[in-house]
Amino acid sequence: MSCIVLTGIAGTIGRLLARQLHLDHEVIGLDRRDLPDRPKDVKVYKLDIRRKRCENLFRRHKVDAVIHLNIMHDFRKPQAELHGFNVLGTQRLLEYAANHGVRKFIFLSTANVYGARPDNPQYLTEEALLLAGEGFSEMRSLVSVDMLVTSFFWKNPEVETVILRPAHILGTAANGPSAYLSLAHVPTVLGFDPMIQVLHESELVRAMVAAVEPGRRGIYNLAGPPAAPLSALVKYLGKRTLPMPYAMLRALAQRAWQMGVAQVPPPELDFLRFPCLVDDSRARRELGFQPKLTLPQTLDQLKRSPAYRQGGRRS
Repeated sequence: MSCIVLTGIAGTIGRLLARQLHLDHEVIGLDRRDLPDRPKDVKVYKLDIRRKRCENLFRRHKVDAVIHLNIMHDFRKPQAELHGFNVLGTQRLLEYAANHGVRKFIFLSTANVYGARPDNPQYLTEEALLLAGEGFSEMRSLVSVDMLVTSFFWKNPEVETVILRPAHILGTAANGPSAYLSLAHVPTVLGFDPMIQVLHESELVRAMVAAVEPGRRGIYNLAGPPAAPLSALVKYLGKRTLPMPYAMLRALAQRAWQMGVAQVPPPELDFLRFPCLVDDSRARRELGFQPKLTLPQTLDQLKRSPAYRQGGRRS
């Protein structure tokens, strides 16, 4: 039985993953939040990953693997805070992994780091440039963390480093994609109907469990069922789109962002105009990851979630 440190264990994905991993591994959670409903054999330390005290955990336990989910996605936070938590916190974890003989480091990134752009190819491979930070300053810390872990992958071949870049995640978490599709009237950009890839959170957990297996290393795009037009997703959910000219929608989004009403910054509107589709063939080939849920099944799961029933409000 190997010992796995799971950062961000109190989040939705962290809780789901812990319930799977503790059956075969010793799981130690690391989060600033508590997890009162955790399995009895899972230990949780309430620590900030930026603090040096976290290294004591690696000294006390023979840690075999680290799964890093503890990334701040709240774009309302100041850039300095996002950088400090995401980049510096990840840098500390990588140092602990290198200094204490950790054999595997798994990082959950996002396919959004590629950026939604009019010149994107039909499908982006793992070798594509990470261009989301251009014109989307809030994404820069996420791009920086991905690049930091990628650099660690090449500099530390003795550690099996895995970077997962999933498409839009849907499920019980009140994240951006789930909240957007949960709106009573779904705003879209007039004249645009981009192809969208989604991945249910349960599928993501299966891919992460597969990545824990010895010998798995590298960068992997993850996607669920075949891509579909945004309008098709909205129609299946029984909702109506609210098409608006881009300039008008951008102005409204900017105003809502400034007033604190909107949860996502205006640059994310690019995902309603331009494609950001990933080629997930490497994950299917090397991780053996095959999505089980169809698109209707994925959307049906979303409709059952509390976030969806609340009409898109995010926690």
